Amino acid sequence: MRRRTFITAGIAGAAALTAAGWFSSALRTRPRTRALDGDARAIVAAIVPVMLDGALPDERSDRDAAVAETIDGVDRAIQGLPSAARAELAQLFALLALTPARRAFAGVASPWAEATSDEIDAFLKAWQASAWALKRSAYDAFHQIVFAAWYGNPRAWPDIGYPGPPRIG
Repeated sequence: MRRRTFITAGIAGAAALTAAGWFSSALRTRPRTRALDGDARAIVAAIVPVMLDGALPDERSDRDAAVAETIDGVDRAIQGLPSAARAELAQLFALLALTPARRAFAGVASPWAEATSDEIDAFLKAWQASAWALKRSAYDAFHQIVFAAWYGNPRAWPDIGYPGPPRIG
């Protein structure tokens, strides 16, 4: 990569993150009680079924409940992160919520709620193998937090042979 390309990409990325941060803060009119706003929940709702493909229940109602529980688990996990990490994730979600950024950086043409599993899978694989460390780091963050939320859910324990925490008393 040439120096000029690197500098241009850095400036464009900084501008996009600044715009996303401004846009996200401009939309907030009341104090947040959750870590995930509506846009972030839609992004996580699109990612969870793809990342957990094969681990989720087959029955539609059980699958929907498991996805919803995992999204809530992601929300709780993010609430427990240090404020700097929460802020970085909020910026990432705000960036991905913007249509031009979603298309340019994630390669997902459809709105998150309408994106196909193939689109989401391609986005995740591209970020996992990206030459940009920032995209790989974002993929790792998604992967770790989604899997932590799923395997922290008692619904997942029987499939992995975990009997649950020991009972005291």
